Amino acid sequence: MVNLLIEQYQYTTTPKYNFPRSIQDLQLPQQFIELSLRTLRNIETGKLFQPCTPTQLEYPTAPAQEAASPPFNRSIQPAIKPIPIKPIKDETPIIAVDVSSMKLGETEIGILCVIRAAIVWKQKQQYHYLRLGPFPFHITEENINEVYYLFRQYSFLERPTLDYTNALSLMYAPTRLGSLLERWVQMGIAVQTRNSLILWDGSLTAGTQDFPVAVMSQLLETARNRFNTILAFTKNTRLRLFGHCLTDYVNRCKPPCLLEMNGHPISLSDALHLLGNIYVAKLGEGNCSFRLDIDRKLSVEKAVEAAARLAGNDVLLQSYPETLRLAHIYSTFTANEVIGIQRFLARTNRLRIVTKPNVRRLLFGPFGKGPEN
Repeated sequence: MVNLLIEQYQYTTTPKYNFPRSIQDLQLPQQFIELSLRTLRNIETGKLFQPCTPTQLEYPTAPAQEAASPPFNRSIQPAIKPIPIKPIKDETPIIAVDVSSMKLGETEIGILCVIRAAIVWKQKQQYHYLRLGPFPFHITEENINEVYYLFRQYSFLERPTLDYTNALSLMYAPTRLGSLLERWVQMGIAVQTRNSLILWDGSLTAGTQDFPVAVMSQLLETARNRFNTILAFTKNTRLRLFGHCLTDYVNRCKPPCLLEMNGHPISLSDALHLLGNIYVAKLGEGNCSFRLDIDRKLSVEKAVEAAARLAGNDVLLQSYPETLRLAHIYSTFTANEVIGIQRFLARTNRLRIVTKPNVRRLLFGPFGKGPEN
């Protein structure tokens, strides 16, 4: 665990907690920990620090990472196939991963941000969780390439090029570094587990800068080889058919059920590719339903069986898996946590806290709406 709010920066790799036997050795690379410490050492003592206020804690998502919604092929008559689900109760291990990143504020030469990952798993009717972080970073124009280079190397299990790192800007650094940490955790779990359901927050769309097709394919292949199944849930989807949101169609079916989507393309562009079959899932009672991506190389029977095992072995609140809900909760930073980390970093580095003026308010008064960038 990372002990952040103490007198000095003290990091240790994660001990063997209550993980299932197959993934109990999941630990952070030492270089990753050293990188966090190294970036914090370049904070100049006595300089100004403008912390983000609680109303500014929502940070924008990089456009390149938004999950694209595939249009349906107009030359093919789209089809909706409802598939009833019969829950299978067999104590299949269920593991969920989520990562949160947050901009803490700005220094005179860069930004301070923090990243945390959470892993939640259910085994034998019990829920367990592990937090990795929080990991603070001080990102500047001088070290941004070094940070991204090493981060990508340990998250993607490949050697990046320096030309690629030049595409990273300070504005989206927290979000993109969080995505890279998420890739590393996902790969670690896929490698060290067997016969499990692995739940992701997002889709199986690949081809963005932070999630190349080769990386996604490697993750899915690794999971398949160890008899794991990856289920990716998207909370908000823009998928539409005949002018209606696809999630509206599933409301006509009795849960638990899936709607299989036929007629959408495999590739959205020369770069973006869908590596999963798209379903609309309503696995429990309630008003909600979700887009569910399942590995395209699995048969429909195997995909339906995975959904049935999830419905039979996890608690479903508004059709959403409890393990994934808890992973989101344990990774998310609360306002009190953010304030505490800000104060700790400011005190440790003897930074002078100043309030950043709200330019919109200064110019427009009560009509100054919108976020401050």
